[in-house]
Amino acid sequence: MISAGIIEDDDQIRKSIQDYLNCQAGFRCDWSFNSIESFLIHLREDNLPQVLIMDLGLPGMSGIDGMKLIKQQHPQIDLVVFSVYNDPQKIFDSLCAGATGYLLKTTPLDEIKSGLELLVNGGSPMSPQIARKVIEFFSPRGKREAPSPLSAKEREIVVGLVDGLSYKLIADRLRISIETVRFHIKSIYRKLHVHGKAEVIAKSLRGEI
Repeated sequence: MISAGIIEDDDQIRKSIQDYLNCQAGFRCDWSFNSIESFLIHLREDNLPQVLIMDLGLPGMSGIDGMKLIKQQHPQIDLVVFSVYNDPQKIFDSLCAGATGYLLKTTPLDEIKSGLELLVNGGSPMSPQIARKVIEFFSPRGKREAPSPLSAKEREIVVGLVDGLSYKLIADRLRISIETVRFHIKSIYRKLHVHGKAEVIAKSLRGEI
């Protein structure tokens, strides 16, 4: 018996998946919530789902943050993203947060069922479009061809950060003012969706810039 749960804020979508799974032999879907907070409040240690289908755009805590928390507290639960988002950053963030599957909301109900069966048997269900983007993201060719969101000057500043230079030394190297360096740093953080230079350096070392 595969015990499944779903966190989805669209009542119609959530109910249709729950009702479908409950009608399938070998399935039960007792957990149905519209937010991470509601799921965590009602969860019991002695009654956990094997697999959890999760939306990303949820009210309150986001799906990404919710996956991190659920995996931290209950690492045995397998998480499958169920989302309209198919951009590489959302996919990458979901996998880093602990997702072991990623299905688009256009996925038919019978394919959701077969995806969950694949998951509990050690596989990772992914919509074809998602699998293609994952391959492109991790392929060396894809990384070389991916355009950087940063300007030439911003990339030079990133090199300075990777080299361990202070803002002053970066300014001296590029012959610009410290204030100009600070301006570019803020722009770099915004474009890369990060909050500190350590994250910038990590992205640079992974070839993501």
